[in-house]
Amino acid sequence: MRLEGWHLIIIIVLVLVLFAAPKLPGMARSLGQSMRIFKSEVREMKEEGPPEKNAADAEPVEGRTVNYPKSTGVESRTGDGTDVPPPTRA
Repeated sequence: MRLEGWHLIIIIVLVLVLFAAPKLPGMARSLGQSMRIFKSEVREMKEEGPPEKNAADAEPVEGRTVNYPKSTGVESRTGDGTDVPPPTRA
């Protein structure tokens, strides 16, 4: 005898009814509460309207270059010292 898909489904349902019968009402209740919460959240998101612009759609912001003071440490650097931040000290 060969087991097919619907045979397995019937066996699983019988096992659930026999061994998990006391827990089934609690599981169904929590599933119903979860579905209600999910539906209400989806409804609230639809009522809010279209989402606001995200950061990628925003206009570019002008910035300014910060010139760090020249380092007086022992490092030998070329240039005026404004192209790199000062060294960190431990």
